[in-house]
Amino acid sequence: GLPHAADVTNHHAPTNESGHQKKPFPVLDLNYEHVQTPFEISLWVLLASLMKLGFHLIPRVSNIVPESCLLIVVGLLVGGLIRLAGEEVPPVMNAEVFFLCLLPPIILDAGYFLPIRPFMENLGTILMFAVVGTLWNAFFIGGLLFAVCQINPGYPLELHQLELLPCLLFGSIISAVDPVAVLAVFEEIHINELLHILVFGESLLNDAVTVVLYHLFEEYAGAGTVTVLDGFLGIMSFLVVALGGVLVGAIYGLLAAFTSRFTSHMRVIEPLFVFVYSYMAYLSAEMFHLSGIMALIACGAVMKPYVEANISHKSHTTIKYFLKMWSSVSETLIFIFLGVATVDGKHHSWNWVFVTATVILCLVARVMGVVGLTYIINKFRIVKLTTKDQFIIAYGGLRGAIAFSLGFLLDEVHFPKKDMFLTAIITVIFFTVFVQGMTIKPLVELLAVKKKQEAKRSINEEIHTQFLDHLLTGIEDICGHYGHHHWKDKLNRFNKKYVKRCLIAGDRCEEPQLIAFYHKMEMKQAIELVEKGGAKMPAIPSTVSMQNIQPKKAVPQERMLGQLSKGKEEEIRNILRTNLQRTRQRVKQLCYSLTVMKPTADDVPTIHVDLASPQSPDSVNLVDELKKKSEPTSDADEGLVMRAPSQNRSEESDREQQKLMRCLSDPGPNADEDEDEPFLP
Repeated sequence: GLPHAADVTNHHAPTNESGHQKKPFPVLDLNYEHVQTPFEISLWVLLASLMKLGFHLIPRVSNIVPESCLLIVVGLLVGGLIRLAGEEVPPVMNAEVFFLCLLPPIILDAGYFLPIRPFMENLGTILMFAVVGTLWNAFFIGGLLFAVCQINPGYPLELHQLELLPCLLFGSIISAVDPVAVLAVFEEIHINELLHILVFGESLLNDAVTVVLYHLFEEYAGAGTVTVLDGFLGIMSFLVVALGGVLVGAIYGLLAAFTSRFTSHMRVIEPLFVFVYSYMAYLSAEMFHLSGIMALIACGAVMKPYVEANISHKSHTTIKYFLKMWSSVSETLIFIFLGVATVDGKHHSWNWVFVTATVILCLVARVMGVVGLTYIINKFRIVKLTTKDQFIIAYGGLRGAIAFSLGFLLDEVHFPKKDMFLTAIITVIFFTVFVQGMTIKPLVELLAVKKKQEAKRSINEEIHTQFLDHLLTGIEDICGHYGHHHWKDKLNRFNKKYVKRCLIAGDRCEEPQLIAFYHKMEMKQAIELVEKGGAKMPAIPSTVSMQNIQPKKAVPQERMLGQLSKGKEEEIRNILRTNLQRTRQRVKQLCYSLTVMKPTADDVPTIHVDLASPQSPDSVNLVDELKKKSEPTSDADEGLVMRAPSQNRSEESDREQQKLMRCLSDPGPNADEDEDEPFLP
């Protein structure tokens, strides 16, 4: 660089009176210190990308050994070569680099493309594993480790110095399932969606528990005393950390969605807002010691439906592939840096008893926690978790770089056994990633666990899924049971009526759900045809796709395509509303009218059921039955008779008959009325 050229001395160059030395080649110079940091970062990224590419070129190796294991081995080799060369191993795996640079892209990718429907349907189970399971693991591992350290006679001077609070802190660090390790292994074995969302959702949501326990035990270890009030404040701080992280992420997600409403004239910066707002949410949460992972998950999940409706298709593609690329490189670097940090011998203190007890207790606590919680959860689940599911959930509890980074952050003043903690953490990480990660795929095939279906759902399946949602919501309305379908429908209507009008630009918020889904599928099919190149395009493109295309120059009259008129399009929309989305409202109004009536013995017709007859009438005319109500009947030959309690209200019979006639003749809501359609996910 030119600014540094004057600092480099050349003893063989001539010197003028002022002492300045003249260089024979003033343009050429070597100044590695000027570019050292970005150059080394580029080398690490290049190494990670080449290794990732090389593993997939050798399918025999990648089918046997998970990619994460191979990357750790590469890190071990690189670190070993650096040590053999006599150089100092660079501190690549420090906490700031990990938490501020490497972890956010992976979590944002997971949150932005999180399958919302299975996640919300299994949220109760995920929270049980993430909160109760992590608390159980932390106290079980920490408490028994303290007991082991006290009863062990072999190392009385070393392990007996460990107190209860440092052991509990170590248990809270080592108990949390790592999302990076789970993603790396579970994406290769293609496990079914239920097990994947349970384990991965647990790894995401247990961050709040880990953060609270880590800071609480770190504070208590420094203070030396714990009171009952401290325990109560700890529970409150967990709620603050978890809900605060979600709230921060949701606020930034809504801001990103609102900003994307005004980017129609500047499409090139649309992806930038998604990345910057998400990163700001993570940093804002970390600033106040809230859960940064939950903030990123909430931000990505909240912004996606609104941002996707506002941005262009090219921006959507940019966001998708940039997030995938960024998260893939970060994941690769994390595992390589784990291997490099292992070779660095500065922070190692091996203790056979402590390390062995840690590995065994991690396995025992995980199995006992999953089995015990599943026994409770299955009492409330419709789809029960089988024994095979429990085994995969327990076996998939992998640890990773988050535990290592949290251990790296410990203060040696308050935790003199920090090096022993780090050695045990690395051992547990290697055991879970290598042993469990390498054997889980053969075990899944051996147990014949259901795999993930690669085929995407068809339009028929989408329509029937929405139909069943409406049907279940209607059943809950009729029964008077306010279940999650009822509240989901209320949320969808609030979203459609208020939120989408504020966050989505143009007429997209008014587009009916079925037409919007058809438009999306048609655009996707057209893009696939264009990318294939050899496929023949249809002779007449659909008018739905052509409505938003504005030709830049005049098109000849014979080449112009016919378009739907506004009246015709409105007629189609009314038909769709009436036939597909009005069934529940009609049934609801009919049921309401029936409940308003006050039936009496004189007004309600008697229903006769002939149990011996194999035939039954196709319909019963209730009006004719009302006319026959005064005729005497003999109960001897009537079969089974159902009657209402007898009351004398003959003066209101005409009024009640009019109500019944009005109820039976009511065709339901008018098709021209406004209707709040459900939110299009």
